[in-house]
Amino acid sequence: MKKVTLLIFLLPIMFTRVTAQQQALRAPDGFDVPQHQAAHGKIDSISYPSTTVGVSRKALVYTPPGYSKKKKYPVLYLLHGIGGDEKEWLKGGAPQIILDNLYAANKLAPMIVVLPNGRAMKDDRAVGNVFDSAKVKAFSTFEKDLLHDLIPFIEKKYPVLKDREHRAIAGLSMGGGQSLNFGLGNLDTFAWVGGFSSAPNTKVPEALFPAPDKAKTQLKLLWISCGIDDNLMLFSQRTHDYAKAINIPHIFYVEPGGHDFKVWKNDLYMFSQLLFKATNPQLFEKYTLLGTAASTNVRSAKYPRILPGSRVLFRLKAPDAKQVQIDLGKKYDLVKDANDFWEVTTDSVSEGFHYYSLLIDGVAVADPSSQTFYGMGRMASGIEIPFPGDDYYAVKDVPHGDIHTRRYYSTVTGSWRRMYIYTPPGYDNTSEKYPVLYILHGGGEDETGWATQGKTDLILDNLIAEKKAKPMLVVMMDGNLGTGGIANFGEQSLRMFEDELKQVAIPFVEKNYRADTDQKKRALAGLSMGGLQTLHAGVRNTNLFAYLGVFSSGWFTNQPNLSQPQYDFMKDNASSINTNVKSFWIAMGGKEDIAYSNCKAMCSKFDELGIKYTYSEYPGGHTWPVWRNNLYNFSQLLFR
Repeated sequence: MKKVTLLIFLLPIMFTRVTAQQQALRAPDGFDVPQHQAAHGKIDSISYPSTTVGVSRKALVYTPPGYSKKKKYPVLYLLHGIGGDEKEWLKGGAPQIILDNLYAANKLAPMIVVLPNGRAMKDDRAVGNVFDSAKVKAFSTFEKDLLHDLIPFIEKKYPVLKDREHRAIAGLSMGGGQSLNFGLGNLDTFAWVGGFSSAPNTKVPEALFPAPDKAKTQLKLLWISCGIDDNLMLFSQRTHDYAKAINIPHIFYVEPGGHDFKVWKNDLYMFSQLLFKATNPQLFEKYTLLGTAASTNVRSAKYPRILPGSRVLFRLKAPDAKQVQIDLGKKYDLVKDANDFWEVTTDSVSEGFHYYSLLIDGVAVADPSSQTFYGMGRMASGIEIPFPGDDYYAVKDVPHGDIHTRRYYSTVTGSWRRMYIYTPPGYDNTSEKYPVLYILHGGGEDETGWATQGKTDLILDNLIAEKKAKPMLVVMMDGNLGTGGIANFGEQSLRMFEDELKQVAIPFVEKNYRADTDQKKRALAGLSMGGLQTLHAGVRNTNLFAYLGVFSSGWFTNQPNLSQPQYDFMKDNASSINTNVKSFWIAMGGKEDIAYSNCKAMCSKFDELGIKYTYSEYPGGHTWPVWRNNLYNFSQLLFR
């Protein structure tokens, strides 16, 4: 059954908490309205001596219903934004009402909440130009005031637990940035940290997490939240992305709304319920309404979005359309709401990169919110589904190579053509020669495939940095040599590619780049159609290539006129093939790969002919996630 999400921002989504209770992922109606049956906490105004500022400073303190000086409480320090003061939450967020109602529903651990003025200067009023540099600097100075003046005062005046496990900090906007900066920078003081719509004062992620291992062990909870329409989403997103990349458990809570108290009140409602209780990081991913924007979206596009369980939320406006579908291998019907937005949530989508199309009244078009990629014989949309273990093609702080776009004239086709060439880090700073991998795309794609969908440069950058692969040149050719510039799988097209490779591509590369010309320093690989080209040109020219990689491919069992001459050649040349080829690596995407049967039949024929090869499988079918993994593994075998 197709899962359709209507007005996702109005519907509660349920999930299982550690307590095995069902908890809505958004505050219910009336959560910020006084309830007569609810017992009330108390808000007091206090003054504390600040040695940091040199004056007495004000703060508000909320004590919970049933507060007793005979009991010790954990403490939440709740910070305001750049235009507010210690009363901003009280005026705009009604925290005392939200917390009272949560206590009445038995959803909150009893705690004291301190609402300070985060502008640590003598005149700390929110007046005049709040963006004045001196006032902005005062928000940074507040870290010292908080640690050395306010916290000691609270712990002297109130019956509070003084260990880090019972101390939390959170805030909105400027206060959200302060909370991340101060909380993550003082893990010996705070174990619970929340940034709501954090502002540009938020430190860059590398500065927020100077000791990732310490953060992993000491943080009880890191909460990062933002409204989907908030222009400050960048700062929350980058913090989330980095924390995810370095495996810091955290919650990234994206919700409907902008930069306002509707969002922040909901954040307080959700965040406060998690404090000072047992947490299960395995459930953190479930705390989101709207997931994260796909990395393949065009700049600033909010949809499609990746939801927990690798489901995808699509949403677009098409007021005049009669039917809208998403074709993601499986077709999904979108449902139109009263505001002319069409929406659907898919089933779980497998890892990595996938092409998709919009079908509007039956016409397949690219999604204007997505980057486009040449695939399926046309420009199509693409979506990247993250998964544990995808860091081998992540952008990392390692030396990076370059991808060159080179145009050359082909005497085989009588036309100007294009190839992409990856040069490894340090190529321009040395005179040494490099081995070369020639790598080929599949049918319906072109030379851009390995450079964009394949993430060749990132895979090689990371492997070279880890010393798992030899520095090498990678030549990404256009294998489309048939009529009209579109390849086919016939003998003539395969021979034409062989000529292009031998007579044009290799001489061009070796003339214009410092390429090692030794046979032992050349490799040829390709996926699908490119795998057939590798089988033809590589096997017939083992005097040129010492390594052959065949990804998701194999000679067709139902076309003996094409395959039998290949097998006859291999039979007659089995000895030289086995001698010359150091690694004949054949990989498939599991039984769901459309080339699986052809490949298995071909491997059986190789066994019969005595051709040595290595077989590998990585589940995922006939898709780019499989081929990226193939490149990752094959490249580590080369030029050893």
